[in-house]
Amino acid sequence: MAIRCIALGADHAGAPLKDFLREKLKAAGIEVRDLGTDGSQRVDYPVYGARVASMISSGEVDEGVLVCGTGIGMSIVANKFEGVRAALVHDPFTAQMAREHNNANILVLGGRLMAQEYAWECVLQWLGGSFETRHQSRIDQISAIEKN
Repeated sequence: MAIRCIALGADHAGAPLKDFLREKLKAAGIEVRDLGTDGSQRVDYPVYGARVASMISSGEVDEGVLVCGTGIGMSIVANKFEGVRAALVHDPFTAQMAREHNNANILVLGGRLMAQEYAWECVLQWLGGSFETRHQSRIDQISAIEKN
């Protein structure tokens, strides 16, 4: 069985949560590629969202987690990449549905919107979920839109 690998990215507003999640993921035995940023110096979220989304789109990694202040900007950036299905979630239920119904390969969180442990619960729901193949036709429709 292959080791699961997750790419992480955040802007300055999301860096503390990203760092917390990185340590939790590592403790759970998951390989992590931390693509920054580190620290609180102001940076532009599109740079870090594109780094993670590019790795997903190219197949270098299968999953990613992005964090910015609200998660909105990261979601917009990530979903510009072919094959990326980034889902902004606000609670464990939406995280579960992002995986089960939408086969989201990037989970997006708002670093200014949720406590670290609550965000971890969201990540666990997303990681533990599995795509319900009855929704594949919808994923295929999204892919067709992407190609056009």
